[in-house]
Amino acid sequence: MKYSVPANIALNDILPNPEILLMGAGPVPTTPEVKAASAIIFSHLGSTMRTIVERVQTMSRYIFQTETTRILGIAGPASAAMEMAMVSLVWPGRKVLVLNLGTFSNRFGEMARGLGGEVKDLYPQPLSCFKAQDVKDALDKEHFDVITLTHGETSCGIMNVELQEIAKIAKSKGVRVVLDAVVTLSCLPVPMDEWGIDVMFTGGQKGVSAIPGISLIAFGEDVFTEILSRKEIISHWCLDVRRAWKFWGNGEYHYTAPVTGILALHEGLRLICLETLEKRFERHLDSSLNFQTQIEKKGLELYAPKNCRLNSVVAIKTPQGVVAKDLIQTMIKNHHVEISGAFGLDIIRVGQMGEQCRPVNTQRVLHALSDSIERLRK
Repeated sequence: MKYSVPANIALNDILPNPEILLMGAGPVPTTPEVKAASAIIFSHLGSTMRTIVERVQTMSRYIFQTETTRILGIAGPASAAMEMAMVSLVWPGRKVLVLNLGTFSNRFGEMARGLGGEVKDLYPQPLSCFKAQDVKDALDKEHFDVITLTHGETSCGIMNVELQEIAKIAKSKGVRVVLDAVVTLSCLPVPMDEWGIDVMFTGGQKGVSAIPGISLIAFGEDVFTEILSRKEIISHWCLDVRRAWKFWGNGEYHYTAPVTGILALHEGLRLICLETLEKRFERHLDSSLNFQTQIEKKGLELYAPKNCRLNSVVAIKTPQGVVAKDLIQTMIKNHHVEISGAFGLDIIRVGQMGEQCRPVNTQRVLHALSDSIERLRK
């Protein structure tokens, strides 16, 4: 026989034991309810799934703080949701202003250019977020159809604190606002309707504390109507929101929906609603600020200035005399705690999203971090 049978190695023989505590920029730990839900499989069509989808949309309206009915899930990461937003609003000749803070906000521009859009990148001052006045100046000088930005730029731990003012300026100019709320939705206030966001999305594995590979996107009613009436062909099939609405709006077949992901989303969203956003925002803020205080007490330096610091993913300068990747691996090996490195910056990143924001988890990170730094400096 040409091909031999591979060795029979069970998944349990590969997975780490004990389980790694995920305290990086995502995915985050999940609850027993989410774990149980993500083990269930049944038909993606029919009355049961329709009821679950309607519940996911109802709970999502609360979490997005919106009245829109145009909420969809996507069988893919938040980047797929970003791509659905871009293919819906960008085509050759359309002008896009990208507020570029780092890796993830830059991704908007990559997608827009691939779609034939005319893209202009705007950059803030170093270690700063965007100022509303700078955005106004850019929009006064030149017409754009779409403006894109991240609420929290995960790659550097900076938050666009003037988001509400920026969106208001863009709306006054007739510019569509697309927001990446991947690491902020349900972690801190980002009310879609009140702030005038046209399209907003998140990933399942962040604040929602569901599972990777599923995402949520919300379109305002007026922008959705505009997309439905566009004459230009949408260049993607799976990410064509008009086709996707067959399933998410009417319960009809589009493609085989991610059943386990939708069920995991349901439970993640349900637990948020049970906690309430007000209590959840307070928990996240208290946990992150306490964590930041403890980090500074240990003599470590936070990367982003306080006035624009992202609390849901905390960026910390790599300790002197330590290599970030060595620190991460040492924490995993000796403490079964995983944090994140970065994309070109000499920082480490610790998540404070959803189930990460529990005292027992943050204390484990602090202990693992201190001990691992001491080991590496010996």
